Amino acid sequence: MVPTITPRELKDRIDNGDILFLLDVREPWEYALAKLDGSHLIPLGTLPQSLAKLDQDTEIVAYCHHGMRSADAAGFLLQQGFMRVKNLVGGIDAWSVQVDSTVPRYR
Repeated sequence: MVPTITPRELKDRIDNGDILFLLDVREPWEYALAKLDGSHLIPLGTLPQSLAKLDQDTEIVAYCHHGMRSADAAGFLLQQGFMRVKNLVGGIDAWSVQVDSTVPRYR
């Protein structure tokens, strides 16, 4: 089972100054429409070749549009030995609805 974090929990962690690596696994066109400040784009399809860009000692919060691709990404990272990984429940869409309505929603 992949550990999860809710949008509200993530907001609280960010506001608290916690050091997190926000991993956006969507496609570049999606990232151009809406993103979390400070996030890093590594599309899911390129994640296996991009492991060197990630620090195993930093907590990683993966997100996508609705939380499905990022759940796959988080599961993959756990299999690769990354122990501090969480999936953002509901993705950036839930973030927009629950935390910050200025983040655009899209289909």
